[in-house]
Amino acid sequence: MAKGKISYSCGLDAAVDVVGGKWKPMILWALHDGTHRFGELKRLVPGVSEKMLIQQLRELEADGVVHREVYREVPPRVEYSLTDLGQALNTALLPLGQWGEDFMDRILANKARAGDQAA
Repeated sequence: MAKGKISYSCGLDAAVDVVGGKWKPMILWALHDGTHRFGELKRLVPGVSEKMLIQQLRELEADGVVHREVYREVPPRVEYSLTDLGQALNTALLPLGQWGEDFMDRILANKARAGDQAA
C-alpha cells in the first residue's frame, strides 16, 4: 500500500501492512498452487465480493506480491500469480495457517463462549 512516505516500526508492521485484512491471506493462499484467472480466484475465495477481490488484488499487485498478466486477445484474458516476493510471503504464512488448523476447534469454542457471555 504505497501511499506517500511510509515507515515501519518493525518487520511485523511491514508484513501486516501487506497481508492485513480478511481477504488478502486467502487470496495469497489461493494463488499458492499457480496462476489463476479472476473467476477462478472468486471461486477459490468463498464469500469475497467481486469489488473487494478487485481492490485486494490491486493492493497486492502494488505491494509487489501478485503479478497481473493481461493477454491482448478477444475476449481479454487476465491471469494472476505470485511473484517471488509473494511466494516468500506464502511460505511465511504456512506456520500461521498450521496454527489455525491445529487450534480451530478451540478458537471456535472460545468465540462461541464469548458470544454466549455477551448475550
